[in-house]
Amino acid sequence: VEAEDMPNAAADATPIAFGDFSRGYLVVDRTGVRVLRDPYTAKPYVLFYTTKRVGGGVQDFDAIKLLKYGTT
Repeated sequence: VEAEDMPNAAADATPIAFGDFSRGYLVVDRTGVRVLRDPYTAKPYVLFYTTKRVGGGVQDFDAIKLLKYGTT
């Protein structure tokens, strides 16, 4: 898996994470999708705006480690 949020490979950077992500990271997925109907903006069409709430965070720091590049 490639994550754009990780830093580029450089001296003293930590661009690689490894470990048991199923144990170390918790994904929170709220049920339901919110739909907003907008019949006014783009006549003669009706626009729909949808939102869904998701989140997550580290729950076990010992299960995930970061690999640090050494200096050159």
